[in-house]
Amino acid sequence: MKTLILLAGAVVLASTSPALAKPDKGHVGYGTGGCPPGLAKKNNGCLPPGQAKKLFSQGQRVPYGYNGYTPYNALPYDLRRRYDLDDDYRYIYRDDYIYQVDPATLVVQRILNAIL
Repeated sequence: MKTLILLAGAVVLASTSPALAKPDKGHVGYGTGGCPPGLAKKNNGCLPPGQAKKLFSQGQRVPYGYNGYTPYNALPYDLRRRYDLDDDYRYIYRDDYIYQVDPATLVVQRILNAIL
C-alpha cells in the first residue's frame, strides 16, 4: 500500500511540475534567419540539397538580385561547345544543370544537363 501511495504521489508531482528535460531548441533563431550553418554557406535561400535542384524551372523568372550566376567563361568549354552557349545570356551552373537565363527578362530559357 505504501508503494502505491508513493507512486501516486510521484505521478501527481510529475504532472504539476515543469518538465525537467532540456528545452526544445527547434529551428527558430538557429543561424541566420533560422538556417543551419551548412545551408547558410550555400547561399541558396536555405534550401536542402534535394530542393535546390528544383529551384528553377523553364519559364520561371529568376528573382531580382539573385547572385548565383556563373560567368560565361567559367562554364566548362566542352559544355559551351556541346550546347552552343552564347555569352549574351546569363547562366547558373549548379547541381549538374545549366540554367540559361535571358538577361532582359530574367526568365529561364533552357535547362541543360551538365554532366560531362
